[in-house]
Formats: sequence, structure tokens, C-alpha cells
Amino acid sequence: MKNFFKMLFSPILNRLESGDDEYSYRPSHRKILAVMGFLFIIIASVAAYFGMATGIIESLLPITLFGVIGLICLMVVWLGSDKAVSKIWRNR
Repeated sequence: MKNFFKMLFSPILNRLESGDDEYSYRPSHRKILAVMGFLFIIIASVAAYFGMATGIIESLLPITLFGVIGLICLMVVWLGSDKAVSKIWRNR
């Protein structure tokens, strides 16, 4: 299952894992990225709830924006290497 998702998200993961430069990684970076991913998903869910409750079509922008950012964070935490997590934080 994990290999299928790695193949599915390979365009994003390959971009984050490419290069030969050095990087600085600590396990806390992955934990903080996971928390941030969940927070972005919660924000997208709250925006979706209030967007549907009020019927405002403009709520699709924050729903999409926060949802995609949250999914990318969680995808990098689950599937990405230490270098990918480090590149998200720009630790080089």
C-alpha cells in the first residue's frame, strides 16, 4: 500500500528528495510537520463546515488551499525521507 502511494505522489517526493546538498534533520521536525498537517486539515474542515452552512461559494478557496497544504504535509511525513522533511523546513 505504501509503495502505491509513493508511486502516486512521486512527482512531489522526487522534487523534495532530489539534490546532493547536505541537510539537517531531527526527528522532532517530522512530528511538528505531522501536527501542522493535522491542523491544516482541521482548518479546511472548519472552513468547509461554515462554507456549507452559509452557502458562500468563495469558501472553496480556503478549503482547497488549507486541504492541499495539509495533505502534502501528511504525505511527506508518512512517505518522505528525512531529506524531504528537511527540505520542507528549509534546513540545509
